Amino acid sequence: MSGLWVLFLLIFISSIPVIAVYIWFRLAHYSFSLIRFLFSLLAGAAAVFPALFLQNFLSALFPAIGRWALLSQIFIRVALIEELSRMLLLFILFWITSRFLSGAAAPENTGTQTAGSVQPSYSIVKQGSAVGLVAGLGFAILEGAIYGASDTGVLLLRVFTAAPLHGACGSRVGASVVLFRSHPFQALFRFLVAVAIHGIYNFMIIMPGFSSIAAVLIALSAFASSILSLRGGWDTGKSSGPSLS
Repeated sequence: MSGLWVLFLLIFISSIPVIAVYIWFRLAHYSFSLIRFLFSLLAGAAAVFPALFLQNFLSALFPAIGRWALLSQIFIRVALIEELSRMLLLFILFWITSRFLSGAAAPENTGTQTAGSVQPSYSIVKQGSAVGLVAGLGFAILEGAIYGASDTGVLLLRVFTAAPLHGACGSRVGASVVLFRSHPFQALFRFLVAVAIHGIYNFMIIMPGFSSIAAVLIALSAFASSILSLRGGWDTGKSSGPSLS
């Protein structure tokens, strides 16, 4: 099998969680169009590149030395940087959709105006969370293909653990972006929770004293909680409010 076909196979396997989530959106009749789904995936995949750049930059600027080197590597150079990169791309995505797509769920044009600030609706926060979840899976597709190209044995582990992890963290970051202007402390809390989940998962994967099953349970439970949080309170295509379609 040629290298190109191997790459396509890796991307397809990494895309299994994305396909499952898209089917769920369609079956649940959520107001989430295909074009918005694809843009969310693209934003998530694009977040890999600033993350790699910042990680390499920090590694060169602050070499990993001392007793706290491993923790700084796990929680700052990996978890924090990747979530910051995801947040940056989601801010860009929401800004673009607020300018060029009608009815877009973005901090600038959704919710109600009270006391000079934007108050996003409950439904819009959920839709922002959904955008982040899809973006997280997009990040996982590209990252999984990169890891899988060097070690195919890692690919299945990443599909069934890292992909749900990135989706779970992405949903929290997406909600934090929507809440950033109106509820900055709540937005910061959701972002830090995403970083904590990400860091704890990586810590349990790397540290020999922990079972990898614990990391799997963290990833799947965090993803399940994100999925459950999206159920209910979300405008469907039958409603007349702002949507992501």
